[in-house]
Amino acid sequence: MINIALDAMGGDNAPGEIIKGAVEAVHERKDIRIHLCGRMEDMKLELEHYTYDAAQIELVDAPEVIETGEAPVMAIRRKKDSSIVRGLHLVKEGKCDAFISAGSSGAVLVGGQFIVGRIKGVERPPLAPLIPTENGVALLIDCGANVDARPSHLVQFAKMGSVYMEHVVGISNPKVAIVNIGAEEEKGNLLVKETFPLLKTCPDINFVGSIEARDIPRGDADVIVCEAFVGNVILKLYEGVGRTFLKLIKESLMSNLKAKLGALMIKSTLKKTMRSFDASEYGGAPLLGLNGLVVKTHGSSTAKEIKNSIIQCITFKEQDINRKIDKMINIPEE
Repeated sequence: MINIALDAMGGDNAPGEIIKGAVEAVHERKDIRIHLCGRMEDMKLELEHYTYDAAQIELVDAPEVIETGEAPVMAIRRKKDSSIVRGLHLVKEGKCDAFISAGSSGAVLVGGQFIVGRIKGVERPPLAPLIPTENGVALLIDCGANVDARPSHLVQFAKMGSVYMEHVVGISNPKVAIVNIGAEEEKGNLLVKETFPLLKTCPDINFVGSIEARDIPRGDADVIVCEAFVGNVILKLYEGVGRTFLKLIKESLMSNLKAKLGALMIKSTLKKTMRSFDASEYGGAPLLGLNGLVVKTHGSSTAKEIKNSIIQCITFKEQDINRKIDKMINIPEE
């Protein structure tokens, strides 16, 4: 059994959507056990709405909740009985293989590093979500954990991202690119200029050079490397444009009778295309480089994203990603 700790109190739709996602996951997979961390009475009340195998869902009482506006470090230190801290300790103690939360991003990032701890040799754990492209998906690394990164950090991001894309997503020899304002090697800010030659000479990755933001959706690279400030801007713009684009398509297809008839003819194909732009299809963003798996999902996560995040953790565990990252980062020098 793969054991997954789930923050039942984190996010805008907790605990309802979180618990619904957990139940859907255990209905789909019989090889997982969910450890729901949260206020006992709230969790019991929600679970009364469902039928499920009780052996697959365990309740962990965590009466405190870390709110989004709280200072992450102080919250982690003071609220020992919070759902986030309890869940992270389950991973640290080896009782769970992964922890998932839609709660405070800062608390999850800080707690992941301080409680679960980094793999030896990892300088900074990056947050790495999958984003849709014409070719499927790409890994955006980092998108929120390290705003002020150094060149050595970005090189490690590229290595960890390559491991993830090859063994979790299944892309052989994934193409790695660094976000830049042009394709030429001499372009970019100081960080990009210093990092580019390090990536270029790194024997462990398939580095293809710079990538401009407009080429990311085209799928020109599988691993998109940047520091968290740039990555977060790309991610938020990606999500905003996607929502706006889908909204405009729906409005245009409902604008008149002729458009509605056309919409009926392309309904199935359109649904498939629109699904590829749905962030909930890809699960959460793993915080790579820790001694256990920590996954941050959107604060607005619904049951669908929670379920997909749980399934995502199964592949991570089965492929032994942490051991592969450890091996990649700590290659002995010749």
